[in-house]
Amino acid sequence: MNIAGFESSPRSLVIKLVGVGGAGSQAVAQMLAGPISGIPALLLHTNAKVNALQADAEKMILGKQRMHGLGTGGDPDIARAAAEDEETCLTKFLQGADLVFVVAGLGGGTGTGAAPVIARLARAQGALVLGLVTLPFQFEGSRRLKQAQEGLHKLRRSADAVICLPNQKFFSMIDEKTGVADTFRLSNELMSQGVVGIWQMLTRKSLIPLDFAYLRSVVGGQNAESSFASAEARGEARTRDVVEKLAASPLLDQGRALEQATDVLVSLVGGDDLSISEVEKVMEQLTRLVPNGQVIMGAALDPSLTGRISLTVVVSKRAPAINALTKSSADETADGLTNRCGEIENSLLNPAQGGQRPVSRYIAPPPETTIEGAEKLMQSRPDLAPTRRKKRGPAMQQGQLNFQITSRGRFEKSEPTIHEGEDLDIPTYVRRGIALN
Repeated sequence: MNIAGFESSPRSLVIKLVGVGGAGSQAVAQMLAGPISGIPALLLHTNAKVNALQADAEKMILGKQRMHGLGTGGDPDIARAAAEDEETCLTKFLQGADLVFVVAGLGGGTGTGAAPVIARLARAQGALVLGLVTLPFQFEGSRRLKQAQEGLHKLRRSADAVICLPNQKFFSMIDEKTGVADTFRLSNELMSQGVVGIWQMLTRKSLIPLDFAYLRSVVGGQNAESSFASAEARGEARTRDVVEKLAASPLLDQGRALEQATDVLVSLVGGDDLSISEVEKVMEQLTRLVPNGQVIMGAALDPSLTGRISLTVVVSKRAPAINALTKSSADETADGLTNRCGEIENSLLNPAQGGQRPVSRYIAPPPETTIEGAEKLMQSRPDLAPTRRKKRGPAMQQGQLNFQITSRGRFEKSEPTIHEGEDLDIPTYVRRGIALN
């Protein structure tokens, strides 16, 4: 029976993918070839080459009127403006989404400039927004590295959380003979694992479900610094091996990211042979690696993984609110000053607690008065009337005193003190002929 105003059954979770720029579009195209092929996706680029990608997704060329499909020349500001020109079309695609993944490569033009705009529009529609980005290799130059850092900062301000994969870390995962195409394919594969891992947490048949509302409560509005890693193991010792492989991942800085984490989302997936005791063993080991954070886990079943265990973690280090831009040391100083002001106020209002009340050093200003008021005051107070100076007669003059030295007294028989031909025993005014008035 349907009750007016209520749905007869809950709607399913709506997840959408947005690939921004060349790297982001290629990564999403590769993701759609895997288990998440049914997710609505949009590929965005300022270059017309996006139309050549083989993917079951909507495609849009940003800035047709600005760049005519020829790209941004590596300028993020042009890409940002191009994305803002298409806000109406982008908002139409994002409507109705509960969770939006914004996938991009930072450092160039389109991904760096347009990804924050997409994240902002998605959050305005009420969606939980997770960014998934790569940072350039060091050999790509300081300009791209600087642009990537600026783009990452802006994306973190717009998204709920951003998972960052520095390409430089891939060197520890490949050998010297690995080709360029294979390296970027690995990057796309790792980003795909992050999306698939979270998707499995929320949608797959679960031994231990992870509710979307719980995910939102953990990362929603936190502007978190996030990373992720995935590992797989098989055999009798798979519960131990999968955790050891995960902790050794360079994407987690050999386990340091787990030690510093505030929140860890865990997706544990196994075949029909996955037992609850194996889930317990994996989580017990993993929890020991996260001493200061909370661990939220989901365990799902996938018949294709019979004999294997797949473990994916999203590790978040919660950042202060970026819209207020973090509670800085200046804010902390202000808080301390507020507390100190409260102590001073208490001591003034409660002398018994804070000692004797100090004598006020305040001096009141003189009262305002008018010219008329001043004249009346002078008439009523003769003592305040200004006194006049009496006229003085002719100025008296002092005559000169003609002093003569007649004797040197007790020094008469002693040798005179001569310096540079002058007798210093004779007063100066006499030696130099100075008249005394």
